[in-house]
Amino acid sequence: MMKRLSMGILLMVLGVVVLISCGKKAVDPETAYVKMETSVGDIYIDLYEAETPLHAANFKKLASEGAYDGIYFHRVIPGFVVQGGDPNTRDNQDRSDDGGGGIGERVPAEIGQPHLRGTLGAARTPDEVNPERESSGSQFYFCLATISFLDGGYTVFGNVVKGMDVVDEIATYETDPRDNPIESVTILKTSLISPEDVPE
Repeated sequence: MMKRLSMGILLMVLGVVVLISCGKKAVDPETAYVKMETSVGDIYIDLYEAETPLHAANFKKLASEGAYDGIYFHRVIPGFVVQGGDPNTRDNQDRSDDGGGGIGERVPAEIGQPHLRGTLGAARTPDEVNPERESSGSQFYFCLATISFLDGGYTVFGNVVKGMDVVDEIATYETDPRDNPIESVTILKTSLISPEDVPE
């Protein structure tokens, strides 16, 4: 009797799990947004698939693999940018190498979109060592304002659709002489979500 009851409960639980799993809609990578959960709030990003396909694909790949998880924003300049994406920042003990690291290969330049408030740009090394203006494999920045003088020099490949208040809050953190926030703001998790899953 107990065995039959236990088996019945087990089958019921399995049935519920299957129903829940089947009810989840698969995320289409082509149209997916990136959800970036940080220690101060969530940021939702729409990537420019048509204009910057290489950057969009690279960023989505890193986000879906969890490559940004545990990395903190290492460069914050109020009125200018909030920058992150350097794996060196996972080692909180040594801040001297923050900003010098990257994940993967450089991404060929796809320059053309303007630097408007809330847009997402790709960091890169200077023209002297990088005349092709290829982007870092992982470092990125959020624009805190319109930054026209960067247009034509860097690839802009997305924009914040929700959570710009979070980016603005990061910009209020006190920084050291290298513009590195003294109190770290960390990317906890990144994931791909459907556009309709962005909260109102």
